[in-house]
Amino acid sequence: MPPAYPQRRTAAQMLVLCCAFWAFSFPAMKSLELIGRQHAPGNSSVFFAAWCITLRFGLAAVLVGLVGVRQLRGMTRREWKQGIGLGALGGLGLLLQMDGMAYTQASTSAFLTQGYCVWLPLWFALSRRRKPPAAVMVACLLVLAGGAFLAGVDVGHPHLGRGEWETLAGSVVFTAQILWLERPEFRGNNVLRFSLVMFGILSLCLLPVSLATVRNPADLVAAYGSLPAAGLLAVLVGPCTLFSFMLANRWQPEVPATEAGLLYSTEPVFTAMVALFLPAMISEWSGIAYANERVTWNLIVGGGLVLAANLWLQLGHHSEDSAATPVANETPVSVSGADRESAGRK
Repeated sequence: MPPAYPQRRTAAQMLVLCCAFWAFSFPAMKSLELIGRQHAPGNSSVFFAAWCITLRFGLAAVLVGLVGVRQLRGMTRREWKQGIGLGALGGLGLLLQMDGMAYTQASTSAFLTQGYCVWLPLWFALSRRRKPPAAVMVACLLVLAGGAFLAGVDVGHPHLGRGEWETLAGSVVFTAQILWLERPEFRGNNVLRFSLVMFGILSLCLLPVSLATVRNPADLVAAYGSLPAAGLLAVLVGPCTLFSFMLANRWQPEVPATEAGLLYSTEPVFTAMVALFLPAMISEWSGIAYANERVTWNLIVGGGLVLAANLWLQLGHHSEDSAATPVANETPVSVSGADRESAGRK
């Protein structure tokens, strides 16, 4: 195990755990958009996306502030800078991702979000002026093939509509967010403090968009004021934000950025599994029409290829020095991190 990443194996496990929790955010966000259309018809998909993100991360910031009020007194300029960068990039990426999800399936969105599996090796190849290690390239190809199977992409007749293009654009922004985390100046930053800034900036960035796109001010309450919407928001704020983002913020710097991107590629596998049962449960509870996805060969083969890519790396096929050891501007930080899906981070 290279000395630059002494906790690499544990960090990899933690990031996969984050992906398992982030998987619930995709059907939850899509369900919230459908609920919003029922209770506040006439609004655009941009409004529903922006307002959901505003509430999700605004509530997360409040809860972190209440729990860690004593630690916040020592906030440094570097922690402000890191949190502002992560929040601004995350806000743009999530807006693109969530608005795009209104025009495509959750599993397709989860796959396209993993575009940073390609953007990260490409960035490092260009910045270092040398091609990525063969093991990383093999893993990227396995992830792309697996993701294509998961999303049901027809190679002979590919179709990229508004949802797909927006999600791809979001993946580029998430790439920048991952790279922002790797900056050596953030070494030693307090996770709770810069996470609070990140959550707050995410919410504040999307609040003006929400206010500018809402059809009627009363829709700010009507869209997500129902009990089912409140329950879904609780899921997004709790396990999908506070738990997963804080965990990723702690552990992602313990692996190379390229490998982190590949580990995050397990998210669409978990999303596809969750989409087999969760939409119908949400629909029965909330009264929306959101059907389960089905077990298909695409899911089996695609998920298997993505998992194979990560096993390929984790079982020792990442031994090339160029893949394991960071260059001067890519030194990992031991207690900072970055998203998402994240999608989601997503």
